[in-house]
Amino acid sequence: MKNVQKKLPSIFLIIALVGFPQISESIFTPILPALSRGMAISAATSQHTMSSYFIGFACGVLFWGQLSDRIGRRPAMGWGITVYLLGNIGLLLAGQFHIFMAARLVQAFGAAAGSVVTQTIMRESFSGVRGAKVFAQVSAAMALSPALGPLIGGALQTYYGNYRSVFSALITMAVLLLFYVAFRLPETRAEAISHHAVSWPQVAWRMLRSPQVLVYSLIISGINGILFGYYAEAPFIFIQHFGLSTMEYGWLGLIIASASILGALITNGLSDKQAPARIAGIGLVVALIGALGMLKTADALVPLLITVFVTFCGINITLPIALNQALVGFEDVIGTASGLLSFAYYLIISGFTFLMSAMHDGTVLALPKFVTLLVAIMLLGRLVGKLDNRRRARIADKANNV
Repeated sequence: MKNVQKKLPSIFLIIALVGFPQISESIFTPILPALSRGMAISAATSQHTMSSYFIGFACGVLFWGQLSDRIGRRPAMGWGITVYLLGNIGLLLAGQFHIFMAARLVQAFGAAAGSVVTQTIMRESFSGVRGAKVFAQVSAAMALSPALGPLIGGALQTYYGNYRSVFSALITMAVLLLFYVAFRLPETRAEAISHHAVSWPQVAWRMLRSPQVLVYSLIISGINGILFGYYAEAPFIFIQHFGLSTMEYGWLGLIIASASILGALITNGLSDKQAPARIAGIGLVVALIGALGMLKTADALVPLLITVFVTFCGINITLPIALNQALVGFEDVIGTASGLLSFAYYLIISGFTFLMSAMHDGTVLALPKFVTLLVAIMLLGRLVGKLDNRRRARIADKANNV
C-alpha cells in the first residue's frame, strides 16, 4: 500500500468507510421475497439473513478493533474489506442456503472493520470541538444510509429481475473501497500503541469501571435500539393500520433521514457554544417530547409522522456526542476499546430489538411505548452518570484538601 502516514483522513473517505456496512445490511430488505423463491425457503427463514448479519458483525468489531491496535488502522481496514469482498463473492456463487448463510456471516465479519476501525480513526484524528463537529457531519451524511440500501436493492432487483445483481454491486463496491483505502487512507495509529501488546480483558475491566463508558454505551445502544425497533415495527403501523403501499412506506425512510440530518446539524452548530454533556442532554429531552407526542398522536398519520420526526431529530442530536465522548481517556488502547464498545452495544441493541418484538401487540401504541421506554432509560442512565461524576468530584476535592 502507498504510504500516506501522518495525514488526516478526508470526511468523504470516512463517510464511505463507515457507510458501506449499513448499506450492506439494509440492501437485503427488498430482495428477501425473491431470495425466498430462488432458494426455495420460507419468508421467515429468509429473514435469518438479517439477524445473522448482527452476529457476524458483533464478532467482527471485537476482532478488527484489537487487530488495528496491533498492525495499524490501514492494514486492518484493508484486510477487513478483503474479507468482506470474499463474503460477497460467496453470496453471489452460493447455490444452497446454508452456504449462503455462511457467506453472509463472512460478509458481516469483514464489514465490521468499516465500523470499528473508522470510528477509531475518527476518535484519534479529531478531538474536542473539532471531533464533535466531524462526528456530527458524518452522522448527518450517514443518516441517508438506511434509506439508500433498500432503494438501491429495489432498483437493482427491478431493473435486472435477479436478486443476485445486488451481490454483484456489493462486489464492485468492495473493490473500489480497496483501491480507495490503498491510496487515500492514512495511518493514524499512535506509535506508542504499536510498542506493546494490548490485553483486551484488561481494557474491558478498565472500561467497566468508567461511568462515562457505561453511560454513553447505554445511550448509543438505546438510540440504535429505537432505530432498529422502528424499522421492525413501522411496517405494521403504516402499511397494515394506515393502509400505505409498500412504495409509499419506503419513502418514509426519507423522513427519518431528514430528521437525523437536522439533529446532526444542530449538534454541529451547538458544539462551539455548549459542553458536550449538555448537548447530549438537550437531544434526549427533545426525543422525550417527541416520544410522548407519539403516544398522543398514534392514531393520526400526519401528527404521528411529525412526532416521529421530532424523536429522531432529538436522538441524532445526542448520538454524535455519545460516539465522540464515549472513549475519551482510552486513546492508548483506542482500537481495542472501540471494538469492545461496539461489541457491547450491538449485544444491547439485540436485546432492545427483541424487546420490541415482545411488545408487539398488533396496535399502533406498541412502537410509541417502546420508544418512550428507551428514551426514559437513556435519561435515567445520564442522570445516574451525572450524579456519580459529582460524587467523584467531591471525593477528589476532599483528597486534595487533606
